[in-house]
Amino acid sequence: MIKVTVGNNVKRNSVIVDEAVTLRSVLEENDIDYTRGTMHLDGSTLQPGDMDKSFEEMGIKDKCFLLNVVKADNA
Repeated sequence: MIKVTVGNNVKRNSVIVDEAVTLRSVLEENDIDYTRGTMHLDGSTLQPGDMDKSFEEMGIKDKCFLLNVVKADNA
């Protein structure tokens, strides 16, 4: 099991997930809109196709941050 801090600039939740679930499914289950902003896993920007990989495929074994960061024009 993996402890994932999932969220965006405003809201963050900690959830426990199985290492076989995909990043996209965790975001959808926690109502995080991943269509705007940049997706980050432990501070690294996700690449195309990464959203449908499992945490195990991404090399996550214990805990991580899965965040959508929206940068405003004036920030």
